[in-house]
Amino acid sequence: MDEKIRIAIIGYGRMGREIETTARSEGIEVVSIIDPAKDGATGKEITKETIGEAEIAIDFSSPGSVIENIKRVAGLKKNMVIGTTGWYVQIEEARRLIEKEGTGLIYSPNFSIGVNIFFQIVKEAASLIDKFPGYDPYVYELHHNQKTDAPGGTAKELGSIILQNIKRKKDMVFDRISDRRIDPAEVHVASIRAGQMPGTHVVGFDGPADTIELKHTARSRAGFSEGAIEAAKWIRGRKGFYSMKDLIESAVK
Repeated sequence: MDEKIRIAIIGYGRMGREIETTARSEGIEVVSIIDPAKDGATGKEITKETIGEAEIAIDFSSPGSVIENIKRVAGLKKNMVIGTTGWYVQIEEARRLIEKEGTGLIYSPNFSIGVNIFFQIVKEAASLIDKFPGYDPYVYELHHNQKTDAPGGTAKELGSIILQNIKRKKDMVFDRISDRRIDPAEVHVASIRAGQMPGTHVVGFDGPADTIELKHTARSRAGFSEGAIEAAKWIRGRKGFYSMKDLIESAVK
């Protein structure tokens, strides 16, 4: 197999441009850039011609286009990295498409290697807190004021990790609670949008005598693009449906 990786970028917003910069700095060939509206794209839609010789498509587009993008890319027998968030209600449909076409896909709400290590740390902490009912978990995030979803995919994933590992918690609450007390079985996940912050996530456990907090702060978007490129290297030649958790676990085995 040729050692040089060839990629296509789907979605040429902030992250798409960051992916391009990181890929070129690592000697990865960017065969095509596909976006229906952005200047600098080499194609407006996914076709055999616009994908060209790319082995892997990296998608940072929009939630509403992800499933159609998967259909088209998998139909061309190319593997995918999906960094777009907000489409996870369709995840089983995506899995079926990948299995049907016999290709490979890896997705994550956040491709930062540090964030994915943070997910594992939170999982271990939540499993421990599960044994001590006096501690009540919470999550909050801070992002730049151009982010379109609140809470973001990373905050939702942190809330899900808490629900999976603290048995007394059954649901997440995202909205402002104005007319009632929070239910003891709920985890409050709060969002702040301001300025240019790339992203900060805090998971806390508050007890009667003290508070424990775990925090991840991104200093730039470079960590996200570097992780997505690592995911592209990892999914190259693989078949199946994976998350970034699989990549992290394979690295520490």
